[in-house]
Amino acid sequence: MVPLSVAWDDIGGLVDAHERFLAGSLVESDVRDSVLDSWKRCRSVGLEPHRLLVRYTGDVALDERFRHAADPVLAHLTSSFADASMTIALCDGQGRMVERLGGDRQLRDRLDAVRFAPGFDASESVVGTNGVGTALAERGPVYIAGREHFADCLQPFACAGAPVRDPLSGRIEAVLDITCLRDQGDPAMVRMVREAARSIEARLLEQADLRERALLAAYRRADGHARDWPGQPDGLRPDLDGGALGRIDMAVLRAKAEELIASPHRTLDEVTLPSGRTATLLRRQVTGAAGESGVAVEARVLGGPRLRHLDLAPAPGETGIPAAPAGEGRLGSAVRRPDGSPLAHSTPAPQAPATAPATAPAATPATAPATTPDGEPAGAEGWLLLVGEPGVGRLAMLARRRLELLHDASVRIGTTLDVTRTAEELAEVTVPRFADFVAVDLPDSVLRGEEPEALGGRTALRRVAIRAVRRQPHNLYDVGDTVEYVPSTPQARSLETRQSVMEPVLTEADGWIAQDPERLTPVLEAGIHSLITVPLRARGTTLGVVSFYRSLQPDSYEDDDLSLAQELVGRAAICIDNARRYTREHNTALALQRSLLPRGRSEQSAVEVAYRYLPAQAGVGGDWFDVIPLSGARVALVVGDVVGHGLHAAATMGRLRTAVHNFCSLDLSPDDLLTHLDDLVGRLDRGEGWAAENSPDSGIVGATCLYAVYDPVSRRCTLTRAGHPLPAVVAPDGSVEFVDLPACPPLGLGGMPFETVELELAEGSRLVLYTDGLVEDRHRDIDAGLEDLRAVLAGADRSPEDTCEAVLDALLPARPGDDVALLVARTHSLGADRVAQWDLPSDPAVVSRSRAAVTAQLAEWGLEELTFTTELIASELVTNAIRHATGPVQLRLLRDRALICEVSDGSATSPRLRRAQSTDEGGRGLFLVAQLTERWGTRYTPDGKVIWTEQPLPGRCR
Repeated sequence: MVPLSVAWDDIGGLVDAHERFLAGSLVESDVRDSVLDSWKRCRSVGLEPHRLLVRYTGDVALDERFRHAADPVLAHLTSSFADASMTIALCDGQGRMVERLGGDRQLRDRLDAVRFAPGFDASESVVGTNGVGTALAERGPVYIAGREHFADCLQPFACAGAPVRDPLSGRIEAVLDITCLRDQGDPAMVRMVREAARSIEARLLEQADLRERALLAAYRRADGHARDWPGQPDGLRPDLDGGALGRIDMAVLRAKAEELIASPHRTLDEVTLPSGRTATLLRRQVTGAAGESGVAVEARVLGGPRLRHLDLAPAPGETGIPAAPAGEGRLGSAVRRPDGSPLAHSTPAPQAPATAPATAPAATPATAPATTPDGEPAGAEGWLLLVGEPGVGRLAMLARRRLELLHDASVRIGTTLDVTRTAEELAEVTVPRFADFVAVDLPDSVLRGEEPEALGGRTALRRVAIRAVRRQPHNLYDVGDTVEYVPSTPQARSLETRQSVMEPVLTEADGWIAQDPERLTPVLEAGIHSLITVPLRARGTTLGVVSFYRSLQPDSYEDDDLSLAQELVGRAAICIDNARRYTREHNTALALQRSLLPRGRSEQSAVEVAYRYLPAQAGVGGDWFDVIPLSGARVALVVGDVVGHGLHAAATMGRLRTAVHNFCSLDLSPDDLLTHLDDLVGRLDRGEGWAAENSPDSGIVGATCLYAVYDPVSRRCTLTRAGHPLPAVVAPDGSVEFVDLPACPPLGLGGMPFETVELELAEGSRLVLYTDGLVEDRHRDIDAGLEDLRAVLAGADRSPEDTCEAVLDALLPARPGDDVALLVARTHSLGADRVAQWDLPSDPAVVSRSRAAVTAQLAEWGLEELTFTTELIASELVTNAIRHATGPVQLRLLRDRALICEVSDGSATSPRLRRAQSTDEGGRGLFLVAQLTERWGTRYTPDGKVIWTEQPLPGRCR
């Protein structure tokens, strides 16, 4: 254990963070992210900090090429530490120590005691967090000090490690580490070890340069006129009578040449260029004087530039080829183009091997013989196009394919704002070009658009997308299955540590098989051999995990494949998170809108109704409908449409719908109601227009509305509209007519009166109201939509429910581009047997006769229980009309869902309910009426007003 004096000096307040982490406490605020991720990886593989089993392997070595590059760097680094007690460790790509240099006797003894010595394994999965293993796991430089080590025995030390990559392939070839005692550690060690690693990489690159220069020298010696090449470009400048190749043609040629260099068994390829010309590519082996081997690709193009002939004779002992001049520098830089101009030098950075040029365009031209032994077209001019090493050519080909895959992924992933579809697109892009089987697992919360909770190994995930080259591998989970990964699996480790995990040999991944041995063992037998798991992370949140499997592809996953998988999943994660956020906003707006739309069906007998509401594919909008019972057994039918989509449109719709309800409670006529609604929309514009610049969801309010009132006693329907599509009336015989309503402007414009039309509807007629999304879209104009609607409505006498279904099936796609509201109402009439009406003269003597008439009518209807209250109500209302109003007086009883008593007169003066004082002789009648009835009110007519009351019917009479 580390001494207490040292422990209290640990960086980052790590005095007890390690113990609290092992106890299961949260330590995010006390531990660096990279260290905490390493601790989680260690815990997931079952490491115990007080007990390690360190593996030993004898004769661990690196190849001579690497040692030749690394030895001078290590010697210089060792000499720089001559006065410091620091040791330098060189490990292979698996974390096994190859060599240890420097350090005083005390430090070396302490390192030997913890088995940090040549031959022992320092990988993270074996000894926990340390400079070697964590640098491998993080694929980058790290600094670990004191208690940041996972293992107790390593806590007295500080170390810095950095991976060393092959600059062409990008593969991690080794790990360089600097270690000292904890109290002598310094974070600046990271910079030193990183610079040393880069120096080794640069020397590896120089070695490649030397080999490539030797190859080019061999090409020069193959030509007896080599003395004329460098410095004498004028003698090689082509005659351009035939026209030079364009850049696109040259790019195609180079791409095909790279594939030819990478293919050991192909020597000839024929290419049709974008310009229409045909090119023949020849692949030839060349060996230099010191044994350097390489490949040259010569291009011959029919109709290409005519080039000055050069007699080429092979040097003794070398393969003769039509050669190009060699220049100084990397293979991947050519000295001259066909026009004689120098090529730009192109040397890849060690950190970006995927884009490193792997072949050298040697562009100095050389002519081909008129006839060739390989059978290429006679007369085609030839020149050396590319030279390189077969292995490097393979890397260039793979790099190009990976770039093409990334480009396709950027185009094909995220075409919709649907979480599931985006996951499917990721799987479609990567199979079979990158993997033979792909699975995407997300928690249900992401599918619902919610913020996902912290994901761990035991989090239940839903398999939302799979893709396979052939039939789904036997026994793997299917779409829709719930998956709970055990902590040892690569997927659980990815979720826990938020890092990608690669298992190049799946048969050795015991943690993966532990998920379900009976299910997964046959999968291995079926041929799956390699796996990469990548967490789906976007904006600091883990959304799920993606698993890439290989079975048919013979190559196992490598380091470059891991980087490519991370890039692909990173792009997909942003798209999935965008889709998740859209889903959340869409569900929020939809919930708001549905809460503002009618719930259930209003109690009324005038019409039988059915309705449908379909939100738009792009987002909720402001369409709404309503069925509002009115006095006198009448009913109001409303359909409206607010311009735009989103929360603003939904909220505006709710305000307008509430306003319509309020105006209906005043029993306004249809044209007066739309006038008040128009004024309200105008005021919304004036009051909220300032927000248009600050919010894309706000701005000018616009709306259309259709308002209809149907009276089942007279069977008359009064309609008016404000910029809304025409309603349809389907007669009982099946004929369809669109009501010719005057074209009044939409709400909010103001200044124009609204006109009404009154119709008499036969009982059983269907009144169809709808919004424009039903009959109009970008592929169909409104006239065609109306004709389609007419065709669907005509014919058989359907119920309102069947009518709604038939209309939507015929006119709408699966997900409409605009909101759609549809309201179908089939009319009923209130028969004469349920209506009693009396015209009364303006004579107080008729009050007693009206009471007697009411009593007789109630007895006929079997409503004797309501006789006393109804007599009192009718007597009070008739008395008030005779005493305070003018014109004819009419008394009417309606037996509907309630007993309705109405008294009409010719006065526009409305009675007012007030509380009478104890000394008042009158003023109590209307108060009694209000107490005895369930509802009462006043509505105005063209000839006066109507005072109405409603009383609930006895239970047996309803």
